Amino acid sequence: MIKRFHSTLFYASNLAETAKFYEQCGLPVQKSDDGVRVKLGDFTLAFIDTNSAIIKNEAFLEPKGLGVYTYVEVDDADAHYQLVVRNGVNIKHPPRDWPWGRREFAVKDPDGYKVVFYAPITK
Repeated sequence: MIKRFHSTLFYASNLAETAKFYEQCGLPVQKSDDGVRVKLGDFTLAFIDTNSAIIKNEAFLEPKGLGVYTYVEVDDADAHYQLVVRNGVNIKHPPRDWPWGRREFAVKDPDGYKVVFYAPITK
């Protein structure tokens, strides 16, 4: 029996920069000697150092993150956008409403992985 999704693993070129970025985005960051973890509820984004990775595979191709988006629900997309901007993250576009019923903005981490912060549109 399958129980749950646990985590997604990403290769990071600089763990300190990765940790700083996710902290600037207002996410809970756990640092260890061998990686960085961003844990929300029961799910984890895990980052390991590209240079010390034991398994070397297609994940090392550049650019990283093509076609991969991690969605994070927030209470208020505009308020979270302001927090992320105040924390120094460069964002190309402010939040906008989408036809699928969400107000969203996206950021790219130092390795190009994309995170979309969203809130359901309520009318």
